[in-house]
Amino acid sequence: MKLAYLADHLGAVLHGDPNAEITSVAGLEDARPGQLTFVANPKYTPLARVTRASAVLVEPGFETIAAATLRIENPYLAFARALELFYQPPAYPPGIHPTAVIAPTASIGLHAHIGAYVVVGDRVVLGDHATLLPHVVLYPHAHIGSHFFAHAHAVVREHCRLGDRVILQNGAIIGCDGFGFARQFAPAAEPAAPQASLSSPKGLDSETRQAALQPSAWYKIVQTGPAVLDDHVEVQANACVDRASIGETHIHAGAKIDNLVQVGHGSSVGADTLLCAQVGLAGSTQVGRNVILAGQVGVAGHCTIGDGAIATAQSGIPSDVAPGATVSGTPAFDNRKWLRSAALFQRLPDLVRELRQKIKE
Repeated sequence: MKLAYLADHLGAVLHGDPNAEITSVAGLEDARPGQLTFVANPKYTPLARVTRASAVLVEPGFETIAAATLRIENPYLAFARALELFYQPPAYPPGIHPTAVIAPTASIGLHAHIGAYVVVGDRVVLGDHATLLPHVVLYPHAHIGSHFFAHAHAVVREHCRLGDRVILQNGAIIGCDGFGFARQFAPAAEPAAPQASLSSPKGLDSETRQAALQPSAWYKIVQTGPAVLDDHVEVQANACVDRASIGETHIHAGAKIDNLVQVGHGSSVGADTLLCAQVGLAGSTQVGRNVILAGQVGVAGHCTIGDGAIATAQSGIPSDVAPGATVSGTPAFDNRKWLRSAALFQRLPDLVRELRQKIKE
């Protein structure tokens, strides 16, 4: 498309040839003539000066470079919108695959695409324009809004409620049982016997067989409360949002949950919050609005993370975090102090050596 059309579509100010043809998008280092790229971080300015791209999305005050520029307040967001113009995702026309199993009591909205081997349980309510790709399972009494998109092998468990325009990536599980067990008796003093087949008469002697048939020391607590996802929530691949023992687990509007995230039972995640890959929330964690928990952050149970807080990667949070705070480390504390502490930690051997030398003197 013409660069002038692209600038108009994105609401950007064009500096350069309006008739230049743009055929695709690419990263700054790999872009070629005919492609659009972007700069959202000043450290990439040197690359922008030498890029082969025909046009670059930049902030309004960006320096003049050889390539044409599209100047806009948020180049990264504009690049995301530009991607949509050039990438055509697969189309899923309305229809129900003959291998899908749909309970007669289920209510399916208009224009649904229901793929191969999908299972829709009793009294499920599914809104209009839903897309269920192969092997998606909706347990009985799930209630789901319009424009739901579930990739292959996503599961929504019984009585869970999802709003409009929710996206579940492959293998996402909504409403699996929370990790709730009550100790019903003290464990045996003796270690467990080696595992063997109970069906084999020679596998175990009678005493060991009897011990193996005893109940676990842990009594499973029924998880009665649903998981609730509000509008515009996305849960990515193989992430789990547990159901609650009582009450509900609630993911508020616009929150985004990355791959392999664990949201414990009874937790609440505020609107527009980001939980990055491998974040783990123990049960009854309360996470505020617009929070960012970077990769592999762990939060102890019953903690409150205030609105706008940020935890950097691999932080371990054992207690409440104030609104707007940025924390790092394990146990997590103020990010600036952590940076100074990390720098000092590398100097500890030298400092100890100097201290010993002083003592000797």
